[in-house]
Amino acid sequence: MVRPYAVTRGRTKGRRRLELEALVSSVAPGGKQQRVLTPEYQAIVTLCRSVRSVAEISALIRMPLGVVRVLVGDMADEGLVKVHEPALAEGPSELNLLERVLSGLRRL
Repeated sequence: MVRPYAVTRGRTKGRRRLELEALVSSVAPGGKQQRVLTPEYQAIVTLCRSVRSVAEISALIRMPLGVVRVLVGDMADEGLVKVHEPALAEGPSELNLLERVLSGLRRL
């Protein structure tokens, strides 16, 4: 068993800031590229064949949210996944997050 933060080489923050509700979808990699992916990358690529939020990915692969944010950010930089960021208001706050969740629920 590998400690979650060993997967990110000790990094706790990625190059990009990903919100909990940011949606992630897989970009179809070539067959050869699929074999060289780490097990974590493979799990994320497989899950994201259907669009998933960063929070969902974290829950489904049972890894801490911080680790998933770093992995997804790295994968987006490598062109393995596409991140669809939500439109944000002024700045992050608990009220702002709740308003975005409510807005998303209304769209369902």
